[in-house]
Amino acid sequence: MSLLEKTPRTTRPAAPAAAREPRITDEHGRRVRPGELVLRYLLLLVVLALTVGPFLWQLSTSLKGPTEDIFSSPPRFLPAHPTLHNYARVADTIPVWDYALNSLKVASAGVVTNCAGSALAGYALARLRYRGRRATTLVFVLAMLVPVEGIVIAQFTTMRELGLNNTLIGVVLPGAVGAMNVLLMRNAFRSLPYEIEEAAYVDGADAWQRFLRIALPSVRGTLAVVAIFAFMGAWDDFLWPLIVLSDPDRFTLTIGLNYLHGTFAGDERLVAAGTVIAVAPLIALFACLQRYFFRGVGEGAVKG
Repeated sequence: MSLLEKTPRTTRPAAPAAAREPRITDEHGRRVRPGELVLRYLLLLVVLALTVGPFLWQLSTSLKGPTEDIFSSPPRFLPAHPTLHNYARVADTIPVWDYALNSLKVASAGVVTNCAGSALAGYALARLRYRGRRATTLVFVLAMLVPVEGIVIAQFTTMRELGLNNTLIGVVLPGAVGAMNVLLMRNAFRSLPYEIEEAAYVDGADAWQRFLRIALPSVRGTLAVVAIFAFMGAWDDFLWPLIVLSDPDRFTLTIGLNYLHGTFAGDERLVAAGTVIAVAPLIALFACLQRYFFRGVGEGAVKG
């Protein structure tokens, strides 16, 4: 037995768990200093105040009664006597639920057409081999650079020639398939490994079977992102429905809420209540699909 083996090993006593300094790391495992962490949270609070603050103020205004001053200085955020009377007044002033139903029809049709069309076009651009594929992709990229105001006259003329003016189909058709949604689906399909489809091809699966059974179930997150973008775009659109629709019975909610503004005066409580009614479906949709949304953003991210 050697001398080293006879010598008893001395071990340093472990520090108690309470005395260990907690280590804060980021997503990459790097240590974050306390000052940097405080700065990050301050920036997040500023962004939160700028984005959520106006909506919370509109919600507070919609709950204030007619005797409560909404222009007091300093302003009071919480209503003294909350009431839902302003929401009932919105329904008495305009047929808000009919307008909301029209908007729901337009938004639902936009979601279906964008999800189906963007998935088909994105799969063709990402997986199928044909002449002119790069040129077609470039066309979709250039389409994103064209402002809507620059083609609205051409769209109106086309809808008039097709006899679709003053119809909800005329509202849906120009935005049936968005260029950005197609590129999102293309990038999501390109991120899938080719070996999976090659195995299906060896087993005799054709292009439709590979698309429906293999590729499409793998990009459900990106499909949820497309659905959210399509719904928000159709629900919030104001300019195009204002141009193409002339019958008040077919107005969407964004146009109908415009009647809450008077020519010489406007009730801010009434406008705030109408705004909350218009935003509530968007919040509910995002709350239901947020799990797929954040996963889909990574699937459809633009890669170099």
